[in-house]
Amino acid sequence: MRLLVTTPMSVIVDADDVRHVRAEDETGAFGILPGHAGFLTVLALSVITWRNHKDDEHHVAVRGGVLMVRDGDLVEVATREAVGEDTLHALGQAVLDRFREEAQAEAESRVSASRLHLAAIRQLQRYLEADRQPVPQAPPLALRPSTGQREPSGEGEVA
Repeated sequence: MRLLVTTPMSVIVDADDVRHVRAEDETGAFGILPGHAGFLTVLALSVITWRNHKDDEHHVAVRGGVLMVRDGDLVEVATREAVGEDTLHALGQAVLDRFREEAQAEAESRVSASRLHLAAIRQLQRYLEADRQPVPQAPPLALRPSTGQREPSGEGEVA
C-alpha cells in the first residue's frame, strides 16, 4: 500500500511499503489495511502512524486535513500543515520547534503591524495639524442705536 501526505507547498510523506495506517477523525481513531474499501474522511489535528513491511513505525503530525483511500492500495492525505519524523519523541520535538517558530513569526508580524498602524496615525495627525491655521479673531460688532448699522466695539473704538 502507498501513503502520500501532501501540503500545498510540498510532499511530506511518499511511502510505498506501507502495511498499516492509523489516523484519527472526529469519530475517533481508525486503521487502514491493504485492500480497504474506498473511504473519505476529514482528519482532526492528530498524528498519523504507519508501519512498513519491516515493521518500522513512522509518524506525521497533521493540522487537520482530508484522508482518502483509493483502490484499496493508495492512502492520500491533503493537509495545510504537516511534520514528519520516525519516532514519536523526535516528532514531538519537531512539532514544538515548528510551533515556536510560528509563534515568533506571528509576534514579529504583530509588532510590524502595530508599527505600521502607529506610523499611519502619526502621519494623519501631522497632516491634520498642518491644515489647521489659527483663524484671526475680529472684534465683536455692535449696532449703533441711532442708525442701526454695525460698529466695532471695544478697544480702538472711534466716535
